[in-house]
Amino acid sequence: MAQRQRLTIREVAAAAGVSTQTVSRVLNNRVDVAPGTLLRVQEVIRKTGYAPNMLARGLTQGRSHVLGVVAYGLDYFGPSRIVTAIERQAAEMGYAISLTLILEPETGDVDHVLRDLCARQVDGIIWAIPEVSSNRTWSRAQGEALPVPVMLVGGMAGQPYLPSIGIDNTAIGRLATEHLLDGGARNVGIVTGPLNWWEAQQRLAGWRQTLEARGFVPLDCLTVEGDWTVSSGEEGLYRMLEQCPEVDAVFASNDQMALGVIHAAHRLGIAVPEKISVVGVDNIAEASHFWPPLTTVYQPLADAGALAVKEIDKLINRAGGSRRVQAVTPEITLLGPMLIVRDSSRAVVPSALIAAP
Repeated sequence: MAQRQRLTIREVAAAAGVSTQTVSRVLNNRVDVAPGTLLRVQEVIRKTGYAPNMLARGLTQGRSHVLGVVAYGLDYFGPSRIVTAIERQAAEMGYAISLTLILEPETGDVDHVLRDLCARQVDGIIWAIPEVSSNRTWSRAQGEALPVPVMLVGGMAGQPYLPSIGIDNTAIGRLATEHLLDGGARNVGIVTGPLNWWEAQQRLAGWRQTLEARGFVPLDCLTVEGDWTVSSGEEGLYRMLEQCPEVDAVFASNDQMALGVIHAAHRLGIAVPEKISVVGVDNIAEASHFWPPLTTVYQPLADAGALAVKEIDKLINRAGGSRRVQAVTPEITLLGPMLIVRDSSRAVVPSALIAAP
């Protein structure tokens, strides 16, 4: 069967009885098109199934309308939420995405990734790799020399050399720990994420700062390193109880590990929250169905992903399609978390009844 020839914009214009410029204005959602003309052109497009040649259109405009997205860990809740939000917001704004997945987040050898994306003529790059160890050294080395705008999402241990959007992870640690202390806890433990992750480090810092501010000592025996998995949360509570039997509350640095903590408590016959209060992070869909329902700290991951697209669009427009990145002062945007109280933590008690040991 012979392949059907692609319909041209001239043919659409002729069928609608308008100029090619008018069809172009309709395709670009311009407001300077008369309502009757708009409906007529849209009807021709619908009947013919016309789709513009985006490659040719991009070459004409000096843009591809494609964003490069570099990500890792889509099996983790946080990274998957961010990437999903990026894709949705990009589609709403007329961008396609070219997704590159990194197998090992610790790697700093990313020159080939940047070269490949630039060779695909992307308009900009959203770097959605969690900050692990020194995996962002490349951003310090290259910075403004990159040929297209780059936006970092997550991380930010120290001053970034590129525009960055993230969640205030220290605030996550503070919110969780303050709530546990307000519920009368005196020995608040923490199951951290892997401590080469920036997010895990900052949540630990928020826990430590809050204990110290309230006059409590953040003992080493109350700290257990996990790896974001349910099993590490379960093992974490076993180890913590061996090290510090007096523990009466646990801040698990994500909801999966919190589930493991609750499971371990049930197996040991320890009532939650009467004997041990538990708080997690993320507010995953299943959190309200834990038993007891999980108190957790919500982080606006989808907002971070969507904002990254909006902000890189501004940088692309500032560059004017010339593929020359103008020097800008890197801006850091930190989004705030929110505590969601459910039944896995004890109710807040009057402050007069809470005292440091």
